[in-house]
Amino acid sequence: MSIVLNKKAFHDYFIEEKYEAGIVLDGWEVKSIRAGRVQIREAYVIVKKGEIWLLGMHVTPLATASTHINPDPTRTRKLLLREHEIEKLIGKVERAGYTLIPLNLHYSRGLIKAEIGLAKGKKQHDKREDAREKDWAREKQRLMREKARAG
Repeated sequence: MSIVLNKKAFHDYFIEEKYEAGIVLDGWEVKSIRAGRVQIREAYVIVKKGEIWLLGMHVTPLATASTHINPDPTRTRKLLLREHEIEKLIGKVERAGYTLIPLNLHYSRGLIKAEIGLAKGKKQHDKREDAREKDWAREKQRLMREKARAG
């Protein structure tokens, strides 16, 4: 079940591969995410010292957050992947010119997971082509519905 989706990522990038990663979260962050107070539109993923980190994910603290902690809504969070997956991602990001982007947050067996994508950036003409294809698919659906009603 999806919590939040990064639609901008699909608009700006070609997604080559997808990986499911665990996220290291604090207790107040889990409560806020379960309440739907999370945003990943401006988030991105980096590789630092052989580890994968999620930056820019904004988790708005609940008003009922504890008084003894000082919540940081945009702190850097570690992503948890298998070692061979991390090595493969590091190789592609450093050598092949790919980038890592968070695609969505979802529940998996009661845990909050992040789906990250190995992506290549789209050029402006690619974005226009995608828009044309979407418009044509929408128009085709409309024509098929009209034909079904008339026939």
